[in-house]
Amino acid sequence: MSEIYIETADGALNIEKTVAVSTTARLHMGFFDLNGALGRCFGSIGLSLDQPVTEVCAAESEEITTEGPDSERALKIAVSICKLLNLEKGVHIQLRSSIPKHSGLGSGTQLSLAIGYSICKLFNLNTSLEELAVITDRGARSGIGVGTFQLGGVVVDGGRGASTILPPIISRLDFPEEWRIVLIFDHSHTGVHGEQEKQAFRSLPVFPSEVSSDLCRAILMQALPALIEKDLKLFGSAITLLQEKTGDYFSQVQGGRYASSKVGLVIEWLRKQGCFCYGQSSWGPTGFAIFADENEAGHAMNTLRVHFEHVHSLEFKLVKARNKGAIVNIIN
Repeated sequence: MSEIYIETADGALNIEKTVAVSTTARLHMGFFDLNGALGRCFGSIGLSLDQPVTEVCAAESEEITTEGPDSERALKIAVSICKLLNLEKGVHIQLRSSIPKHSGLGSGTQLSLAIGYSICKLFNLNTSLEELAVITDRGARSGIGVGTFQLGGVVVDGGRGASTILPPIISRLDFPEEWRIVLIFDHSHTGVHGEQEKQAFRSLPVFPSEVSSDLCRAILMQALPALIEKDLKLFGSAITLLQEKTGDYFSQVQGGRYASSKVGLVIEWLRKQGCFCYGQSSWGPTGFAIFADENEAGHAMNTLRVHFEHVHSLEFKLVKARNKGAIVNIIN
């Protein structure tokens, strides 16, 4: 099922082997069964984006060292991975770019997998992607980050059961090439993460089973067929329902349907303008809106920039989906 694209090239004789891994942000659009009465809990749908990008380059070294943006977090990840894989050699990790952390775009999972995968390819280890996810403590509730790293596109995971190691990917579809996404950033806010996130799931009340039923039906009978038929209105109807129900459920933790009140204002404005598909990725604060083509999305983004120019912490970015997994470049 692997869709990770691996390139190999012969380097000059005086250049040691290096492994570069490029992976991208993802939208986590929501959980569709937070009730769990059927024996599986969570279950989620997400989308791989072409931006922002995390790119790491690994080379053998005497010690474990890192450089570049978010290098402190990268060092902790690299040290932990080398220890868990019983590596006696050192590695130098260069971060060429990094997805903004705590923004709801999956930066931690993508960085962990990129570093882990680059180390395994560098030292010719047979560690699987699933094993890497487990040892880096990824996929506790959702398989979306691992699924988009491997496959790209729109992925659905089947949630977690009593014996689940990693939530399995049960559907993977291409996102329509002509559709575009506008990301809504609030640089004054960070999303729930770490211990706060764990505590949130422990403190929340039981999710209504009838709402879970409605959401599962909306994903299966609306969202997925709509992707194949390129019906943005139908897809948006399912995603909007998912966003409303899960956003309201998490509101006591994140302070409202959306983590950032500023992003919430933008989304409400878009709704009034007739936008079909919008929401918040994971715990936010990053929001998103999906449009039928680049012209429509570009016009919407330019209008947003003018309308919300007085809110200095907001930023809007036009991106596409990414219908393939991570890219690995090996230079021997």
